[in-house]
Amino acid sequence: MTLYLIGIGLSTEKDITVKGLEIVKKCDKVYLESYTSLLQCSVSDLETFYDKEIVIANREITEQGDEKIIAEAQEKDIAFLIIGDVFSATTHVQLFKLAKEKNVSVKVINNASVLTAVGVTGLELYKFGKVTSIPFIEDHPNLETPYNVLKDNGDLHTLFLLDLKPAEDKFMTVNVALEILGKIESKKKEGLINDDLLVVGCARLGCDNFIVKAGKLSEIRAFDFGGPLHCLIIPGKMHFVEEEMMELWSD
Repeated sequence: MTLYLIGIGLSTEKDITVKGLEIVKKCDKVYLESYTSLLQCSVSDLETFYDKEIVIANREITEQGDEKIIAEAQEKDIAFLIIGDVFSATTHVQLFKLAKEKNVSVKVINNASVLTAVGVTGLELYKFGKVTSIPFIEDHPNLETPYNVLKDNGDLHTLFLLDLKPAEDKFMTVNVALEILGKIESKKKEGLINDDLLVVGCARLGCDNFIVKAGKLSEIRAFDFGGPLHCLIIPGKMHFVEEEMMELWSD
């Protein structure tokens, strides 16, 4: 009996790999982690395509019910579906680690992640520094971490993953993220964030209707990126090819 951690991609029910789909179809129970990302399709779309009933695993089930999931995998084949790639969130590392500690067979089926999908911007992946997130400011009124990561990354590109609360249908936009960084700048006054700063806003990466828009912060702040999910990039030192791609995405 085995626990399968399966990445299902970034867009629709058809983004799962052939290997992943074959495993899902033979599993006795299928969970879908539902709080670290968002697909562009419904759970019923997944159930129809996979021909399986899906159990929604919210944060409480995933983080506090992980012992139960592991116990089930001692007796049955259990699929745990993760939007994007398996290990993009530390929560899933913990599930993998617990399975190993309990001597439960665990197998990983990887897929696309936002961490690689940002390559469509033309910014070189190996020139990204530490990735950070921007949480909703009302939950973290003294927030400084994303600003400090940007500062520490120096000449490297910085990817900001934006907060989401799927249960509340609440998803941070690029525009709000820039406002939050501006508020932190107003307190720290270190000059990292200003209206002329080059920034890159992205929406729905990995989907057919993805958007990438590059430009001055003042311009991007007013741009409508549409529905979720969004992310934000502040480029560091760029190669001329990267600069040409920024010009492409600024049109």
